[in-house]
Amino acid sequence: MTTSHPERQTLSTMPELEPPLQAVEEQLAALGHALRSQDAAAVDHAAAALHVALAAAVEHFGRAARSGGVPALLRQRLVLASGQVAAQREALARATASLDRAIDVLIPGLTAASLYSAAGSTERAAGPGGSLLA
Repeated sequence: MTTSHPERQTLSTMPELEPPLQAVEEQLAALGHALRSQDAAAVDHAAAALHVALAAAVEHFGRAARSGGVPALLRQRLVLASGQVAAQREALARATASLDRAIDVLIPGLTAASLYSAAGSTERAAGPGGSLLA
């Protein structure tokens, strides 16, 4: 079976694209482990390393796409990695929102007085000489 020039050119990019994609996958795994172990320093380190790995992968994949294409297998792996990034981002957003709600319950004075309540009116915090009755 013979391959066309564009197919050969696409396949020739695999050795160039494999290391940056593997780095993204490894950093995603490291971030997942850090999140599961609830190690804030490890989460910070893994997130920074993932950011660097993603930037390098985007550069390599962009260059490959402009010069002939990306093999389907690597494209699929990149899509899976992108989905993992989105899932971890969503998990962090939920955890942050949950933590914010817990802090609001435990320390209600930290909320800004100009926020709106569920009914749409502005919340009024009792200050010195103030009253909760409006």
